[in-house]
Amino acid sequence: MIFIDPASSLGEVYPRRPAKLRHRLADGPLFKTPRIIELARRLPANLVEYYCADLEIGDGPRDFVANGLSLEETIERIGECRSWVVLKNVETDPDYRALMEECLADIAPCAGAATGAMHRREAFLLLSSPGAVTPFHMDPEHNILLQIRGAKTMRIYPSHDYSIVTPEQHERFHEGGHRSLEYREAFEAVGENFDLAPGEAVYVPVKTPHHVRVAGEPSLSLSLTWRSRSSDADARLHRMNHLLRRLGARPLPPGDAPARDKVKIFAHRIYAKLRRAAKP
Repeated sequence: MIFIDPASSLGEVYPRRPAKLRHRLADGPLFKTPRIIELARRLPANLVEYYCADLEIGDGPRDFVANGLSLEETIERIGECRSWVVLKNVETDPDYRALMEECLADIAPCAGAATGAMHRREAFLLLSSPGAVTPFHMDPEHNILLQIRGAKTMRIYPSHDYSIVTPEQHERFHEGGHRSLEYREAFEAVGENFDLAPGEAVYVPVKTPHHVRVAGEPSLSLSLTWRSRSSDADARLHRMNHLLRRLGARPLPPGDAPARDKVKIFAHRIYAKLRRAAKP
């Protein structure tokens, strides 16, 4: 097993709350710089992001600035070039896919019992310079971040606190809005730090607001994500609420009327099928 007793770590909290895990994934051949550069060369441009890392917690995509280096130079000089790199969908490489599947096999029994079978499994490599900041944002998937090299602190906020992310923000996000979020100091009262060193990991629930700061050495992390029955239902519910709001209604936030939520989810499933059937 890659994870050490994942059922104990996740059993009480999955899928609603974050959790710290431990793993045995060492800094092996797949995580050496030449292998990562080889992977990066093969990835399409739309599966790569790299920018200057001189960012603040509240910055958004307009603040992301090119670092003036090539992707290869950035990876080679990550210890000094004040940058961050995300290589997306690395599971398209057979070796990384095998690693992803081995890791997620440890999680699948616990996850499946609570939220159904995992699907849309994806893997990402994240490289960051010392002191790099990943601004405040949320992601649409279940996520486990495994720390491979260096250390970082992820500060995580409640995932269903509508004073942090409003229902309207959730709806826009599911209609293609950016993952970046507006940050306010008032949120700090409910934030929790998760410090990650090599051999440690953290489970981040779907759409849980968070930001990250790397410590004094270069960081390498592996992010494993998946969708589930519950995450799909949540997305359908917010999309249906968005549609109702456009029609002039004032839909209740998810969770306020569970029976009505189920009707909305079913209605959106039918609506989506009709839309697909109407396309030429």
